[in-house]
Amino acid sequence: MDRRVVITGMGVVSPVGCGRDAFRAALENGVCGIAPITRFDTAGFKVKVAAEVKDFDPLTYLSKIETRKMDLYTRYAVTAACEAVEMAGIAGTVDPAEFGVYYGSGIGGFETFVEEHDTLLARGPGRVSPMFIPKMIGNIAAGHIAIRFGAKGPCICITTACATGTGAIGEAYRAIRHGYCEAVVAGGAEATIHPLAVAGFQNMTALSLSEDPMRASIPFDRDRAGFVMGEGAGALVLESLEHAEARGAEILAEVAGYGSTCDAHHVTAPDPEAEASGRAFSQALKEAGWSSGESVYVNAHGTGTPLNDVTETRAIRRAFGEDADRVVVSSTKSMTGHMLGAAGAVEAIAAVNALRSGIVPPTIHLENPDPECDLDYTPNKARKTDSTLALSSSLGFGGHNSVIALRKI
Repeated sequence: MDRRVVITGMGVVSPVGCGRDAFRAALENGVCGIAPITRFDTAGFKVKVAAEVKDFDPLTYLSKIETRKMDLYTRYAVTAACEAVEMAGIAGTVDPAEFGVYYGSGIGGFETFVEEHDTLLARGPGRVSPMFIPKMIGNIAAGHIAIRFGAKGPCICITTACATGTGAIGEAYRAIRHGYCEAVVAGGAEATIHPLAVAGFQNMTALSLSEDPMRASIPFDRDRAGFVMGEGAGALVLESLEHAEARGAEILAEVAGYGSTCDAHHVTAPDPEAEASGRAFSQALKEAGWSSGESVYVNAHGTGTPLNDVTETRAIRRAFGEDADRVVVSSTKSMTGHMLGAAGAVEAIAAVNALRSGIVPPTIHLENPDPECDLDYTPNKARKTDSTLALSSSLGFGGHNSVIALRKI
């Protein structure tokens, strides 16, 4: 059984706006969500900036009691899922046994983990919250989403570091395509702008040390020197084309292909030859029926680390061959920072928006092009295109590579 799979709902919590409309407008206008860290005192830290979520109101969809039982990452996740399901109008239209959740996090309830560890040390084991485990575990966002919407089909937590969100969408696409469920809420969430997480990434030299928010997350620029920590959540409602059409749903785009590979090279560094990452692009293109000459937009992983951006450029060239110079590429991480497990989900939404509006979001602050990054990266300003196919790519620690292909409807 090979069914067509479409997207009918989207929800976003991001550093450049909460809600899909605010998110889309911010990206098209090149708004930077990076600023000095406010969550904690950065004295003693080399890293001074991050892309924090602003103006988030969990009470939009959650009660005060519910928020107290959820880590911040889960609040982000459920909020994004509620917006997506509301947009799709799918509640009550699908058999609960055919309704799934494929939702992940790279790290899970980090804030809860550290808070309860501090409680253990300061006050003893008897004062650790009985909600510690169900708030902290990485699958609990998926569980809360399933409970919220009565989704009794497969409920899978994908955890593939920075490729989590994309992998969740890709695996959901396969589940619907091959008949394992009719509809799925898919995506990812993260909330790790915390002293311990920032110290860990800082000390492995992964983060930008720039104190200037406008020169911190600069993908494909020769002066790039690390990524900027972001946070938030993205959620998409995927369903079979037949189910969407039968209920008269608005179809936003089609999920037409998926590639998933592993570098099997290094725990953090990508394989510089880009063999496996290039193959993930090629798998998604082949499944989507891409042909030479078709207008394509790629929302790149584009972290702003020295190794990633060169490797991803090579991967795109491997997949597209002589067509690579005609591909329009951008990294929205230049605006949102790196949202880790949420990145692939919000970037897929950015790609859907680009297909629908014909406006490709820019790679802002790209001032000094790197000769080794020699594609069309849409520097600094959004522009109109006629793309009919969009790819969204994620390359994660551990060598995880995920690419999804989206077609304009």
